[in-house]
Amino acid sequence: MSLALELKRLGRHSLVYGLGGLVSRILAVLLLPLYTHYLTRADYGAIETLLALTAVLVIALRAGITSAFFRFYFDAQTPEDRVLLVRTSFWFTMTMATAGLIVGLVLAEPIAHALNGMTPGLVRAAFIGLWAQANYEQLTSLFRVEERSMQFALASLANVLVTVAATVLLVAVWHKGALGVLVGSFIGTLVVYAILLTRRRYQLGLQFDRALLREMNRFGMPLVPSGIALWAIDLVDRLFLNTISGAGETGLYSIGVRISSAVVFLLAAFRTAWPAFAHSISDDDEARRTYSFVLTYLLFVACWLSLALGLLSPWIVHLLTTPRFYAGSRVVSLLCFAATAYAGYTVIAISIGRVRRTRFNWIITGAAAGLNIGLNILLIPPYGMIGAAVSTVAAYLLMFLLMTWNAQRLFPVPYQWRRVWTLAAVAVTLTVAGKLEHVPLLVAVALIAIYPLVLLPLGFYLPAERRRIRRIVPLFR
Repeated sequence: MSLALELKRLGRHSLVYGLGGLVSRILAVLLLPLYTHYLTRADYGAIETLLALTAVLVIALRAGITSAFFRFYFDAQTPEDRVLLVRTSFWFTMTMATAGLIVGLVLAEPIAHALNGMTPGLVRAAFIGLWAQANYEQLTSLFRVEERSMQFALASLANVLVTVAATVLLVAVWHKGALGVLVGSFIGTLVVYAILLTRRRYQLGLQFDRALLREMNRFGMPLVPSGIALWAIDLVDRLFLNTISGAGETGLYSIGVRISSAVVFLLAAFRTAWPAFAHSISDDDEARRTYSFVLTYLLFVACWLSLALGLLSPWIVHLLTTPRFYAGSRVVSLLCFAATAYAGYTVIAISIGRVRRTRFNWIITGAAAGLNIGLNILLIPPYGMIGAAVSTVAAYLLMFLLMTWNAQRLFPVPYQWRRVWTLAAVAVTLTVAGKLEHVPLLVAVALIAIYPLVLLPLGFYLPAERRRIRRIVPLFR
């Protein structure tokens, strides 16, 4: 298959996967007026902290099985082997998630006390959500390896709609506050999960292969500390903010996180399609060429979106929140570019899985997490949420650089580094210029619009790309 067709396939699946995520992100942003009206900043900070914490625990409980599932699925020789893989993964995930739920329910009070006085009810709700999310993600991974992106998107959309309806009822009608948000967040997941179980029951028979599980663990377990370190980077800033600056500052920071989530949405849609797509390319030379262009094009889109969100963030926050939350716009640019660095890491890290050499991943992500913790300790006391955002950017950038070094040793790919650094430098420069000058809205829009034009005289575009663009955009002629 040609490079153009491969990229179109990846783009098509990413787009379809992103439909459910797009609706989710839009509704999440549109719900900000609801949250900021019915919740205090402390409530909002508590919710974000618990969601981040349970996300880390999901990674630990899955023990790398999800990552191994994608790699082993494409190595399976027969349909029977694949069914055995599905069943083994399903029952392992179910067992681990249930164990985590029991522990969370039993230890709800000490966990709540450790998290700066949160209520045990919030902790219990969060752990029920943990159980639902772990099992739901394992079951929907079947759609991803089968490249049934439309079915995945429909499941995601149904999940979002049920969740939003439940959240609005619990928060705005029944006034359940932060507890209502957490309970609403897992109701949709549980409903869709139950429906999927009835449709997939032929694949979920009582069959479990311990030898297969050991092989999957050998592949996946080195990724567990790596995954925990990744989520620690996302979690630690809020924990430090909550402890040092208070839940109010955490709530402001969480507004910035929510606005910057458009970049996270792009990354989530791409990450959903990427593992199955990347591992499905059997020829190594074809894979190298494809990976190279994927990195360039993904970072181009991510940097442009980061520029747009960063410059427009004051108006977006003013439109969607109340005055007490306006300051949250100050961290949007930093968090957007942090997500962009993580997007690059995601592309490059696939090479490690391709050659099954995952043992060094935890060192890379551990070093980034260590840097993040150190910078949070140094920067949050004097700079608050700005210090937390700077720490996040530094951690993801270090992770990107270290993974590049390691992956290129094991599976060299001719990435287009001059183009990558050019598109990143231009996006950062335009963002800094707009922020320093406090440009008005029309100037901000103009800076966003000229981003691809600025790249033209810098030699970013390849001849074939220029010819293609000239046929579409007169300004490039």
